[in-house]
Amino acid sequence: MLITLFYFFIAIVFIQLFYYLGIFGKFAFAKPQHVTPKKLPVSVIVCAKNEEENVKKYVPILAQQDYPDFEIVLIDDASSDETLEVFEEFEKEFPNIRLVKVENNEAFWGNKKYALTLGIKAAKKDYLLFTDADCYPTSKDWITAMTSQFTMNKTIVLGYGGYEKVERSFLNKMIRFETILTALQYFSWAKLGLPYMGVGRNLAYKKEEFFNVNGFIDHIQVRSGDDDLFINQAANKTNTTISYTPESFTYSEPKKTYKEWFTQKRRHISTAEHYKFFDKMQLGLFFISQLFFFLLVIILLAFQFQWIAVLAILATRYTVVWTVIGCAAGKLKENDLKIWFPVVEIALILTQINIFITNIFSKPVYWK
Repeated sequence: MLITLFYFFIAIVFIQLFYYLGIFGKFAFAKPQHVTPKKLPVSVIVCAKNEEENVKKYVPILAQQDYPDFEIVLIDDASSDETLEVFEEFEKEFPNIRLVKVENNEAFWGNKKYALTLGIKAAKKDYLLFTDADCYPTSKDWITAMTSQFTMNKTIVLGYGGYEKVERSFLNKMIRFETILTALQYFSWAKLGLPYMGVGRNLAYKKEEFFNVNGFIDHIQVRSGDDDLFINQAANKTNTTISYTPESFTYSEPKKTYKEWFTQKRRHISTAEHYKFFDKMQLGLFFISQLFFFLLVIILLAFQFQWIAVLAILATRYTVVWTVIGCAAGKLKENDLKIWFPVVEIALILTQINIFITNIFSKPVYWK
């Protein structure tokens, strides 16, 4: 029995090494990216629902972008607070702001995709750049950096949306590590020509890509997924690229409690159930390999079976994974997480198990 588990352990480690070196290494070891300004006409789209305080802080930052041809499309999705009033003041203050007012529709009640569709149709520019109401770009060259990756063929650009650092917070380290790992995955698969998701905090595409797949219609019944489900459907090796220069990053305020973050991740994971079969399989295999790796290490070491070999394999795996994660963290300006990697990785796996179990018995809460 133990010898079978040992060989299974070796197989699991090979799967892990294949992911980290064969796939994730495509981004982790990629050369620095260069920015060549394109000066394309851009509509920056922000959809907000009850985000009064956030839009007060972040819309002026968007308006200060150093870019020659852009508008900002602000979408108020039937907010019950003062979000609409704040937007109306911004519309008066900034000539390049366009306001879209969404009233609740009985067929699409509380559906962000409906609100975004109205905003996309109202946009006057050919290229669309998306961010969330609680996000802000790291520089005045955000639009320049993101649009610099567009070409005649590359009409979808996946960007990085990080979270602010909170000192002496283990939860914050978990949130940011999970964000790095997610970016490492979707950036790497995109570089391999198999893009499967993007994040609405930082995403750009040409308007024609939206209409080529009839917008969100194929997954309109899924309350989340205006970013990742759209990319899962529309993106391919020909039309998709990535942007990872520091000037292209956006940041958000992280969740302050574990419960809030747990609820957010429940939504994200439930959305992945609607991905294409291959994408669900590769994500599932990676998670299963992570889980079984730790379980088998505990079992084999507990019985002291081939413990020298197990420790040697364990050291090899950690050396490889730590190197890949470290290189990716450096590219994404998250260097402080390198030393926390072993502990945070285990905490994240335990959280993911909890999420899967919880989602079986109850549905996550979506955009209201």
